[in-house]
Amino acid sequence: MKLLSCALTALSAALLLAAPPVHAGDASGDTCMENSAASLDALARGDYAVAGAHFNAAVGKQLDAAKLKQAWAQLQASAGAYSGHAASAHQMLQGEPAVVTPITFAKVPLDLVTACDAQGSIAHYRFLPASMVKPVKPTEAHVEANGVRVSPLNIPTPIGPLPGELLVPAGQGSFPAVVLLVGSGPLDMDETIGPNKPFRDIADGLARAGIASLRYDKRTLTYGARMAGAPFSIDEEVTDDALTAAKLLARQPYINARRVFVIGHSLGAMMAPRLGQRDPQLAGLVLLAAPARRIFDVIEQQVRDQSTKEGLSAAAIEQDVQVGVKERKLLAAVGSGQPAPQGTFKGLSQVYWLSWSRVDPLAEAKGLSMPMLILQGGGDFQISPTLDFARWKQALAGRPHTAFQLYPGLSHLFMPAGKTGTVADYQAPGHVDAQVIGDIIAWIKTQPPARH
Repeated sequence: MKLLSCALTALSAALLLAAPPVHAGDASGDTCMENSAASLDALARGDYAVAGAHFNAAVGKQLDAAKLKQAWAQLQASAGAYSGHAASAHQMLQGEPAVVTPITFAKVPLDLVTACDAQGSIAHYRFLPASMVKPVKPTEAHVEANGVRVSPLNIPTPIGPLPGELLVPAGQGSFPAVVLLVGSGPLDMDETIGPNKPFRDIADGLARAGIASLRYDKRTLTYGARMAGAPFSIDEEVTDDALTAAKLLARQPYINARRVFVIGHSLGAMMAPRLGQRDPQLAGLVLLAAPARRIFDVIEQQVRDQSTKEGLSAAAIEQDVQVGVKERKLLAAVGSGQPAPQGTFKGLSQVYWLSWSRVDPLAEAKGLSMPMLILQGGGDFQISPTLDFARWKQALAGRPHTAFQLYPGLSHLFMPAGKTGTVADYQAPGHVDAQVIGDIIAWIKTQPPARH
């Protein structure tokens, strides 16, 4: 299943399970490494019972041999055929010890990240893009050569702080500012996808032009192990933290509290109108590659398009589509105020999918009066220029303070589109097109302050 900002960030969903991890430096650390290697070797040769034999009881109960086989097939359908892996190594990730094994797939390199309980049994099993597993140095306050001030600014949440970074332009002015809201999956503040960091590109460009920004690691990245297997809603994953970030940004020195905007990408753009509803003090919204349709409509289109490019048969494609259709019908039958069904779908709780299925970005946007800028790459194969962007233009035609821009030849990341039209294209290094950043800057500077 391909979800919004990048399929790679969601590939691990079916294989994301956790329990208290072991400290990699103690005696069971070596056992954890041995069990991780043995599990991956068994997975690669299709021996799913043996692969799961190295899990602890909690993980084994949730991920039996049949589910492990299905998840491994889904992984290769997106990342390409498995071709080998390197040696495992101990590594600290988000302050927690882990065992990391680099893996080569036909399309995209991934890392298997595991952690174990006190007995060395696997309690956390997750595949992530290799670029997301590299140790990240915490932000230290400093001033760039161009005078831009960089400082850490953590976002408080009920389960702990999220690492954030504030960029303030040179000078003493009362600057307009933006909160950058990433797409789907456990993404970092730069929205790192392969070698690309689109949100760092945008933040740097804004700062040079006199616009401050705050970006932060997503809750599902910082606390992925803690959240694995626990029910949480789309608002807990996205909306709540974004609202906190916007209010925090408005209180910072040098920031004009009446000129705080939100820039959302993909899932972040889908949720941006809801942020506008819940924080009417925002000065405006910038939507990059925003779905106009409900999530299961987007998923069905992505499954059909990507599976066709991957060469699957019509019968196999239809079988995959019907999985989503069945889930859509299940959730549609849940009445208002009724609890979500038990269990999971694609490795995430039904609470999550029910809450996401009820997000209607067009309807929520129509109820807003604040300015909106909606941008779309013409070469985007995940969010459709015709099925999504065209609907935004039609639904909001004539709305005051609303602008639209289509960029022919640009991808979902607003970089030059690749040749394959698949997630493999995201492994080519690039930068957000300068015209896109320039258009965002020009639009923000012309918007009036919000009425407080």
